[in-house]
Amino acid sequence: MASQPPVPRQEIRFCRAPDGVRIAYAVHGSGPPLVVDSCWLSHLQYDWQSPVWRHYLDEWSRGHTVIRFDERGHGLSDRGVTDHGLGARLGDLEAVVDDAGLDTFDLLAMAQGGPVAITYTHRHPERVSRLVFYGSYSGQPDKDPGEAEMNDTLDRLIKVGWARPDSAFRRVFTSLMIPEATEEQHVWLDELQRVATDADTARASRRERLAADASALLAELDVPTLVLHSRGDRMNSFEEARGLAAGIGGARLVALESNNHIVLDTEPAWDVFRAELRAFLQEPVAPRTVQQADQSTSGPADRPTDLDALSPRELEILHHAARGQDNDEIAAALHLSTRTVERHLSNAYAKLDLHGKSARTAAVARLLTRA
Repeated sequence: MASQPPVPRQEIRFCRAPDGVRIAYAVHGSGPPLVVDSCWLSHLQYDWQSPVWRHYLDEWSRGHTVIRFDERGHGLSDRGVTDHGLGARLGDLEAVVDDAGLDTFDLLAMAQGGPVAITYTHRHPERVSRLVFYGSYSGQPDKDPGEAEMNDTLDRLIKVGWARPDSAFRRVFTSLMIPEATEEQHVWLDELQRVATDADTARASRRERLAADASALLAELDVPTLVLHSRGDRMNSFEEARGLAAGIGGARLVALESNNHIVLDTEPAWDVFRAELRAFLQEPVAPRTVQQADQSTSGPADRPTDLDALSPRELEILHHAARGQDNDEIAAALHLSTRTVERHLSNAYAKLDLHGKSARTAAVARLLTRA
């Protein structure tokens, strides 16, 4: 087996979701932020050894700061978690974005991350500059009985064989994800399943993913969107991609000529993937003001001020500061870490050109004057 290239420097951080679950996330690369809404299986450290995933990590960081996380119950995030519902997963993404101190960013939804990314973008339209789906979907309701029977069979396979030393049962999932891979790549993905999570979590999280549905929100999204999907994907049908692209106004669908759910770096489809993604992420996006993105923050009668440069989260934190709350109290009220509150306040002061010990008082004074 060929030796692996050195792992680029990444910083691993932890934040807490609204229900207290610790979520591990990693930051690597430099440039505008690209948040990756994780797929089913991940491990922030182990992924760097991957002959299946490594080329994605390298590609994403060319010109971007990549923020990716292990979902609850997986990788370096808290294990033994029981709630894997859409609401809990949305809270995880919100916690990561806030802890990283991001105002606006591009969002890449991988596979089962689709419903979470859709719901997040619908809830926080001012923060998502561009939206990308890869091998993903909006929801999977009302499947035919044959597919339901297959899912029941896969559930039993996880229960019986996930933790076994041999990979015979896990190979079923590997063969669905990368049917045209080499044996080395198959073996690695077999092992990732065991390393990433336990059998009980794999079953529980998979059931919740099958139930997640955000399709009703698609028509309300107003963000530049790119949909990338393998034409022969056996995990998530290409029809799911058609549904995404048709449901979001202006979305563009790119079919990748591959049978692999995870396109490998030896396929022609990989060159198409990275060329399309690079071009899309470099397209200019018209800036949206706070008034355009969130009318609840600033009504149409408001006159533009320097406060309009602040994000809705920064304004929310300033409102709490105006009530006399200190940073710890604000963090508790908004289910954030104190460090995250401090980062948002620092960003707000910089935008308002305020410095020194009086910055907080001056910022609050401007807020109250505007009100």
